[in-house]
Amino acid sequence: MSTIITSVDQRSPAQRAGITAGEQLIAVNGHEIVDVLDYRFYCYDPVLELVLRESGGAERRLQIKKLEGQELGLNFDTYLMDEPRPCSNHCLFCFVDQMPPGMRDTLYFKDDDARLSFLMGNYITLTNLSEREAQRIIDLRISPINVSVQATEPELRKRLLGNVHADKSLAYMRAFGEAGIVMNGQIVVCPGWNDGVHLRRSIEDLMDIGFASCSVVPVGLTKYRKGLAKIGMVDAEKAAEIIDTVDEYGARCLKRYGSRKFFCADELYIKAGRELPEESYYEDFAQIENGVGMLRSFLTEFDRGLQDVDPKGSYPSFTSVTGKSAEPFIAGLVEKAKAWCPSLRGEVIGIYNDFFGRTIDVAGLLTAQDIIAQLKGRSLGEHVLIPANMLRHGGDVFLDDLTVADLERALERPVTVVEQDGFSLVDAIFCGRIQEGE
Repeated sequence: MSTIITSVDQRSPAQRAGITAGEQLIAVNGHEIVDVLDYRFYCYDPVLELVLRESGGAERRLQIKKLEGQELGLNFDTYLMDEPRPCSNHCLFCFVDQMPPGMRDTLYFKDDDARLSFLMGNYITLTNLSEREAQRIIDLRISPINVSVQATEPELRKRLLGNVHADKSLAYMRAFGEAGIVMNGQIVVCPGWNDGVHLRRSIEDLMDIGFASCSVVPVGLTKYRKGLAKIGMVDAEKAAEIIDTVDEYGARCLKRYGSRKFFCADELYIKAGRELPEESYYEDFAQIENGVGMLRSFLTEFDRGLQDVDPKGSYPSFTSVTGKSAEPFIAGLVEKAKAWCPSLRGEVIGIYNDFFGRTIDVAGLLTAQDIIAQLKGRSLGEHVLIPANMLRHGGDVFLDDLTVADLERALERPVTVVEQDGFSLVDAIFCGRIQEGE
C-alpha cells in the first residue's frame, strides 16, 4: 500500500492539472503525505503546491487551484492509502475470540485504527497510537475520535484489554481533551470486572477529561468461551444497577454541562424490564450507533409512518423475525399496526441463538441456519421480514455465509429485508401501500 496514484477522476482538478496514474503523491503544501488523513486534511485548501514522483523516479512540482474543500480527484490502492491497523489487545470480553472456527476470514480481523475512527466512526482503544500519531491528531484537530474506554483505572484497564501498555492511552485521552478534540466513549460492562465502584471511577474520570458522550453497554458472552476469563452475566438486577448509576451521573452532567453525556444502551432497559426513556432524554442521539436510543427513535418513526397507511386497505400476511431481546418491542409495534388496520394479519417470532448460544439474544448476531431450523414448517403468512442488521453491511449474506436467497428457498417464502428505522418497518408490513396523495 502506498501513495501511488492508481487512477484520476474525470474532469477533476487533478486531471485538469495533468496528473496521471502511476505517479506518487509525495507532499502537499510542504507537508509529507503518509496516508488518507494527511491527504484529506492538506488537500482541503483552494491553492495546493504538490510534489509528485514519476514512475522513473524524477520529481516534479505543480500548483493546483480549486474550490475550498473540493475533492482533488486522486485514487489510491486502498481507501486508507495504507494497511488497516490490527488490534494489539487481547480483551477479556472480545467477541471475535468467542466465535466458532470455520467462519469467513473477515470476521476474525480486529481493527484498532484511529483513522477509521475518524473516517468511519469505529471505536478504538488508542493503544496502537504512536506519539507521532497522537500529536498529529492534535495538530490536525481530528474530531471526533471514538474511544473504547472500558476502564480508566490503569491496572484494571491493562487486565481488561490484555495489554501491559493500555494505561499509556489514558494519557492520550487527557491530551486530546486538553486540546479540544471531541471524544465519544464506550464502556462495555463486564460484571465482576469494571462494574460497581469501577464504573463510577471511569465515569468520573471521563467527566474530568471532557468526553462529549459515552455509551454504557452490556457485555456479550457466547458459548465459545473455553479457556477465557470468567465474566458474569448482565441479568435484570445488574442491568437495573447499571442504569441507576449512569442516570445518577447523567443528571449531574445535565446540571453542570447541559448534557447528560452518559447513556445506557437500549439492551440494558430490555434486560431490566424497564420502560425506555422519552425521546428528549437522548438529546441529539449522539450514541445511536451503539444502540442508545435506537428503539425510542424507531418507535417514534413507526407511529408517524403508520399515520400514512390506509386503515381500510388489504395487505398480505407476514411474519417478522427478530432476536429474543427485541421480540416484545417489535410485537408491540405489530399490535399497533393491527389496531390501526384491523384486517392486517401478521406475527412476530423471536429466534433463539443456538449458533452462538442462547445468552446472545440480539437480532444482529442471528444466523440463517437458526432462523430456518426454528421457522421451517411453520405457518409464516405470505412473506417474511428480517432486519438488515442480520446481514453483512451492504450485502445479503448472514454470519454463517448463507444468503437471503438461501433463506427464501428454505422457507418457501419471499423475504423482505427491513432497514433499521420505523418508517421502513411500516413500509415492509404494508408493502409500501399508503394512502393516495401521500
